[in-house]
Amino acid sequence: MKKFILARKLKMATIFDEDGRAVPVTILEAGPCFVTQIRNKEKDKYQAVQIGFLKTKKINKPLQGHLKDLGGFKYLKEFKIDNPDDFKVGQEITCQIFEKGEKVKVSAFSKGRGFQGVVKRHGFKGGPASHGQKDRLRAPGSIGATTPSRVIKGKRMPGRMAQRKVTIKNLEIIDLDEKENLLAIKGGLPGYRGSLVMIESEK
Repeated sequence: MKKFILARKLKMATIFDEDGRAVPVTILEAGPCFVTQIRNKEKDKYQAVQIGFLKTKKINKPLQGHLKDLGGFKYLKEFKIDNPDDFKVGQEITCQIFEKGEKVKVSAFSKGRGFQGVVKRHGFKGGPASHGQKDRLRAPGSIGATTPSRVIKGKRMPGRMAQRKVTIKNLEIIDLDEKENLLAIKGGLPGYRGSLVMIESEK
């Protein structure tokens, strides 16, 4: 059965393994989540499970009707599955479904960096700082030829940086705390403190 859960990023920390080596980890509050809807091929043309995370009272009337007796949730996300019969509405999902040492896939929105130039956004080298040049050190250089007399679509230019969905695969679960619903995943994860993180098993 495919494993998945929603989590909230808390902080980064350091854990020492059995050999005494320092391992950087990201601490996540993983669940508890609750199944709010099950989609099947007969009605929805695809198979998925919708789960809710973080209880809240502030929801609109359409969501109140959708969630019915389950209560309100701050986040609702869907995960595609192979067998809808493995789940039922109202079922609780906690971090206990994962095991120490298991490999997972993590998705989250990266921190927004605002409007940036081509040197920071795309890693351009920039122009020369001397030999008759002035104010060209961080310029993009030529952005198009005489023909076709326009900037080609997709050209790497200055603009808003980051704040997009990032997925990192093959991350290891270093430790977990079932009582406090905490997961420690090796390395740094995208997003700011308190942001939503989606975790799925690799298989």
